[in-house]
Amino acid sequence: MSASTKSPYEIIVRPIVTEKTVQGGAQNKYTFEVKKTANKYEIAWALEFIQAEARNPINVVAVNTLVVKGTQRRGRFFKRANQGRTSDWKKAIVTLQEGQTIELVEGV
Repeated sequence: MSASTKSPYEIIVRPIVTEKTVQGGAQNKYTFEVKKTANKYEIAWALEFIQAEARNPINVVAVNTLVVKGTQRRGRFFKRANQGRTSDWKKAIVTLQEGQTIELVEGV
């Protein structure tokens, strides 16, 4: 996979740790919030690069992405005056080879 001009730390924003995503770790699936403009190849490259630096090399088998739409927000007192939205963001579900783990997510 070719390296992009983006830093791997810019592509991977944060791991998403919820009850559902922690259960996915048993099936070698890990969930991350990623930069909205990143594609699947860049996400796989960034994760492999970050884990190689941490001396825990991994092989990404598959990357599934989806865009989570932002929710509508309103003010407390003047409900019509203070309307707005949260930003849309991108989620990536990464599948690793059998027997490989990501330690950052495993410790939770």
